[in-house]
Amino acid sequence: MKKILIANRGEIAIRVMRTAKKMGIKTVAVFSEADRNSPHVKYADQAVCIGPAPSNESYLRGDKIIEVSKSLHVDGIHPGYGFLSENADFAELCEANDILFIGPRSKAIRVMGSKLAAKETVKAYNIPMVPGTDEAITDIPKAKKIAEDIGFPILIKASAGGGGKGMRIVENEAEFESQMDRAISEAKNAFGDGSVFIEKYVASPRHIEIQIMADMYGKVIHLFERECSIQRRHQKVVEEAPSAVLTPELREKMGQAAINVARSCDYIGAGTVEFLLDENLNFYFLEMNTRLQVEHPVSEWIAGVDLVELQIKVARGEHLSLKQEDLKINGHALELRVYAEDPMNDFLPSVGNLDVYKLPEGKNIRVDNGFEQGMDIPIYYDPMLSKLITYGDTREEAIELMIKAINDYEIKGVETTLPFGRFVCEHDAFRSGDFDTHFVKKYYSPSLLEKQEHIEAEIAAKIALKHYLEEQKILRIPN
Repeated sequence: MKKILIANRGEIAIRVMRTAKKMGIKTVAVFSEADRNSPHVKYADQAVCIGPAPSNESYLRGDKIIEVSKSLHVDGIHPGYGFLSENADFAELCEANDILFIGPRSKAIRVMGSKLAAKETVKAYNIPMVPGTDEAITDIPKAKKIAEDIGFPILIKASAGGGGKGMRIVENEAEFESQMDRAISEAKNAFGDGSVFIEKYVASPRHIEIQIMADMYGKVIHLFERECSIQRRHQKVVEEAPSAVLTPELREKMGQAAINVARSCDYIGAGTVEFLLDENLNFYFLEMNTRLQVEHPVSEWIAGVDLVELQIKVARGEHLSLKQEDLKINGHALELRVYAEDPMNDFLPSVGNLDVYKLPEGKNIRVDNGFEQGMDIPIYYDPMLSKLITYGDTREEAIELMIKAINDYEIKGVETTLPFGRFVCEHDAFRSGDFDTHFVKKYYSPSLLEKQEHIEAEIAAKIALKHYLEEQKILRIPN
């Protein structure tokens, strides 16, 4: 593999290119008209504009990406995450044009892309699953009867869903029909597929996912878990590895279950198997993400591997050299997704210009970044600016370093999730490890964040005054 095209933008495009360059592989960037001056365009060996700003006219145009790949004699395509990364048709298009898709085969993407098909596929491996239906529901009276049998509260979920879309919690029978109609409508609008299913709502779950890697020869390993329970609108904001609550025995069980999920669909490459963990430490299969995850850096840090390098090696037919028994957890890693969102206003996107944009630096601080000072935040794409990752020998060290890194991250011109990240890291529930996916609902409010920001501003002012007075005292001492 001498040249790869990265079918993505921003920080993930740069992150993939870094590893490719380290491996002596040339890189090709694609970009929309809105991203003409983006850092990923400058970082690549070659760059090609593939269309106007809207993603359906650029980054989602698989035909154009294949056209560019063939004209530049590209050997492989890395899709990153989002856009075409879990598009089975695009993976097939790559296969049909003799271009390596750096990811699983189209069959695995298709099976795991449907939550119902995924449930059916993993059944033979006795993977624990949340009680619920295993087929799409269209008959609402029949669905209501099933919901009553399962017992409220229940969760209605889009089969083709993700990111919290097409998902509704139903507390009682009275609101079932209206919530069912909304879920079907939302699923149709978001995914072009109105199929939904029902499962028991796990009241206080933790979101635990297992990173797996598989080669073409049937070898599958897991690289431990990530805790992804700090979410807003069912989407992750803070992730860490390892989880504060998993015992070695539970880790082994969940890791083996994840390996079995991968085997059930003849998986190749990097993937993530997601589980719900209830208050009694029972785990249930949720879904499989057939791509590299946003939060992969925390796994890289604790396992001491480069997941993109492994992806490329597996895609070009190499055997996995890592053995499960050789992998050990080293230290603790924490990640904050730095979104251009306003945590004081329901995390709505914050559009503007990055008047000031300076990244934190230092030992055990990593920033996977896609922006530069002076750039505008495009309204067309996901508002994530970067990922801020810290590492420590212990969880406490990683948290303290994250707080320092947040304080050293300078951004002016847009609101970001940095203050929210500090709020999480300083909260007793998070620090103790006693939290679940309802952290935001239970503990967070804009007024609390405002109060915390005010207190910290007062402390900073007092420290600055103290330093000033001490310096004045020194200056007044005669020779």
